[in-house]
Amino acid sequence: MNKWLVAVTVMLPTLVVIIDTSVVNVSLGHIRGSLSAGIDESTWAITSYLAANAIVIPMTGWLSRFFGRKRFLLVSIVLFTVSSFLCGASWNLRALIFFRIIQGLAGGSLQPMSQAILLETFPRHQHGTAMAIFGIGIMIGPVVGPLLGGWITDNWSWHWVFFINIPIGIVAILMTMAFIVDPDYAGARKMKVDYMGLAFLAVGIGCLQIVLDQGQREDWLASQFILWLSVIAVAGLVFFVVNEHYAEHPVVDFHIFKNLTFASGNIIGFALFFTLFGSLIMLPICLQTLMGYTAFLAGWVLGPGGLMAMISMPIAGRLIIRVNPKAVLFVGAMITAYSMLIMSWFNLSTDFYTVALPRVVMGFGMGLVFVPLTTLTMSWIHKEEMGNATSVFNLLRMLGGSFGVAFASTLVSRRAQFHHGRLAEGMSILDRNFHEALSQVSGILKNQGFAPSQLDAGTLGLLYKKLVKESTMMAFNDTFFVLAVLMAISGLMVLFMKRSQVTAGSGRTGPAVAE
Repeated sequence: MNKWLVAVTVMLPTLVVIIDTSVVNVSLGHIRGSLSAGIDESTWAITSYLAANAIVIPMTGWLSRFFGRKRFLLVSIVLFTVSSFLCGASWNLRALIFFRIIQGLAGGSLQPMSQAILLETFPRHQHGTAMAIFGIGIMIGPVVGPLLGGWITDNWSWHWVFFINIPIGIVAILMTMAFIVDPDYAGARKMKVDYMGLAFLAVGIGCLQIVLDQGQREDWLASQFILWLSVIAVAGLVFFVVNEHYAEHPVVDFHIFKNLTFASGNIIGFALFFTLFGSLIMLPICLQTLMGYTAFLAGWVLGPGGLMAMISMPIAGRLIIRVNPKAVLFVGAMITAYSMLIMSWFNLSTDFYTVALPRVVMGFGMGLVFVPLTTLTMSWIHKEEMGNATSVFNLLRMLGGSFGVAFASTLVSRRAQFHHGRLAEGMSILDRNFHEALSQVSGILKNQGFAPSQLDAGTLGLLYKKLVKESTMMAFNDTFFVLAVLMAISGLMVLFMKRSQVTAGSGRTGPAVAE
């Protein structure tokens, strides 16, 4: 079978799934108004999808073995397409959340399955090319999602954010039936169902994802809701790990972590995506809340970075054949760290092109990070174990991003409070600078026709609004700086990662050779 046709076939539904992760964000206001829902209620349309994704990703390898990979892939695409129609046709918020859960369960398995199929279809020496193809889909989704969602919602309606998946899903189903073939080891197997493992995994990962998504909004452990969910998540995951150790047919085979290259690659991947997604999510929030950018304009800031990642990934795919992949990965991490450092220099007067520049730098660095990291991590995995390996890798990558976003949002909130208190200390009539600012702003308002009785309140209100914006901007600066430092540390961890030598043409592992 032509490897390029296989690549297009598996990447088509994967790209749609990734876009659907972010496309709803910009449509949330319209959905809330249409379905008469509150702000907190409407966010469950996003949280439910992410939680369902997180639950099914680690199960993908086991489900592929149980049902047969091609059959499971087809069922997932069909279910995703049908649930997309039902999401668009939802008559109230409860129906939308229910169908979003089904959509998340169907779509979560497509990423690890696509990655496994690509790695098996392309020969070992072209794994860098395969991961560049996969990475382009991974990176372009979060960029296209907000732009596409905003345009569709403004010009049609929020329902079409989901309906647009239907024709793409039908094409993906037809291509999967025509071009995907199961190798002997990927067919259905008779095995006992690990019901306890499935239950512990669903409860543990589902609760953890909700904690990470809602924690900052609920003030973390100060909320009884978050506290109990955290306890349940920890207990569920501990019981899951213990159960999997003794299960005859585990949902996730943790023995794969005996492969030190795979284990270290997952640790580094978690750390890299922790910092990467933390900064990637905080940037548009900073632009929209402080600089007056619309969602569409903020999407244009992110866009050039996505295009640069598309350019750098094929370059990385070629480089890792010629030079040590660890060197490419290290350089990519340092470039990405530098882009975050540039973001820490933003102020409220920063223009569009200055804001977009670090995203271009970050996009180039991200391409150099993703391809060698995935190639190194999977370099010595048996083809028979590839489904389980990609499931674990994608889960930890996603959890790294979720932890990173939760960390960054919490840090912004805490540092904003700190800077607010420090700046407020200077708001005293006895402070010379504050007294001069009062006089200047009062004069401006007076020239604009403010009544004398309103001057004092208006002046103080404007100055306080300025204080809040400045303190929040300083909090974003602090957060970007911390993330830059963490990214640089993550890059240094690459130096301790072993580089494997692979026997040409072999899908099996041998003794790792450390450089």
